[in-house]
Amino acid sequence: MSDRRYPARPFVGIGVVLFTPDLAEVLLVRRGRPPGLGAWSLPGGAQHLGETADAAARRELLEETGLVAGGLTLVAHVDSIHRDAAGRVEYHYTILDFAGVWASGTPDAADDAIDCRFVELAGLGAFGLTSAATAVIRKARALPWTRQGAGLPGPPTAGS
Repeated sequence: MSDRRYPARPFVGIGVVLFTPDLAEVLLVRRGRPPGLGAWSLPGGAQHLGETADAAARRELLEETGLVAGGLTLVAHVDSIHRDAAGRVEYHYTILDFAGVWASGTPDAADDAIDCRFVELAGLGAFGLTSAATAVIRKARALPWTRQGAGLPGPPTAGS
């Protein structure tokens, strides 16, 4: 794979906003590599050549956390551009953020995540998330989820 530092072009990144079935908690990972070494963020990483965005989201989620999501829906995109002291672009990702609900697995940090856990939405401020990550989580939570929680965002189900 091409060097991601000082790239000739942006890389497509994938992020996953994974909620517990009751939509009260969201999954966060602590990064083990730059950019963002040691910072809390959403799980995700680079899309591979020949891989769909949905498949990349599922692979990254499983690799970093050991978790599987139910249905995923595209919720936002974020431009993540990091410049060095001289102003040159050191990292550049266009991140496609998907939202879904935990379906199976036990949180277990692996790959380039050094920690992962479900966090109550009310307690997100303690994790030092970027404003972009916080905005994506809020946007995902505001989707019209089914009342059962486990499923793609959509209109409320009958009888709820």
